[in-house]
Amino acid sequence: MFRRKLTALDYHNPSEFDCKDETQFRNCIVWLEDQKIRHYKIEDRGNLRNIPSSDWPKAYQKYLQDLNCPFGVEEKQEALDWLLGLSVRYEYGDNVAKYKDCKPLAAPSNSEDKAGDPLLNLDSSSPDFKAGVTALANILKIQRHDDYLVMLKAIRILIQERLSPEAISKASQSTEGIPVALDKHVLGFDTGDATLNEAAQILRLLHIEELRELQTKINEAIVAVQAIIADPKTDHRLGKVGR
Repeated sequence: MFRRKLTALDYHNPSEFDCKDETQFRNCIVWLEDQKIRHYKIEDRGNLRNIPSSDWPKAYQKYLQDLNCPFGVEEKQEALDWLLGLSVRYEYGDNVAKYKDCKPLAAPSNSEDKAGDPLLNLDSSSPDFKAGVTALANILKIQRHDDYLVMLKAIRILIQERLSPEAISKASQSTEGIPVALDKHVLGFDTGDATLNEAAQILRLLHIEELRELQTKINEAIVAVQAIIADPKTDHRLGKVGR
């Protein structure tokens, strides 16, 4: 997932980079600071360069804080992607004349597709986009996902179904109960007391109603999850569905 940015930055062997390999990860962070970001003076990079040290995570955490990175040490992939994006911006700033004549990739020509899918106009690789989606997901307590567009779709579904004005208005409306004739419902046992039999019938009806509400919520949850995970990733530029 980092290959394109690493290649643009002339990183050595970007196709073999493995973010999960701790040594490769630390080396990449040091390389970005030394070659592209250069936030610290050379003499102040000692702790960050001391890759084998057990205190390296502390130095890395301080480094992220000094850069005002919205991600922490625990958010490994997000933080690295943010640092790569920052490096790309610095690389462009240092070589404006080299890159100013580069043309962006052609956007889809079908205006109907653009109007029908607003996600086409989003740069899902932007660090600002990822930080915003992550912040919304944390506020709404939505499960993290590697694909930020999937997280955005989950946020949209939650807002539409739970936080839209119509949903809030519907939830605030009080519902009137429907009269029920207890004599038409068989209890199935006899307590020997007419009052207790009637109370047992009421409790059974209330329990059945709770089970129906639970089943409805389960069905809604299944539909919401399917809407999130069953939608294949689509590359509109290639006209291709799937990875």
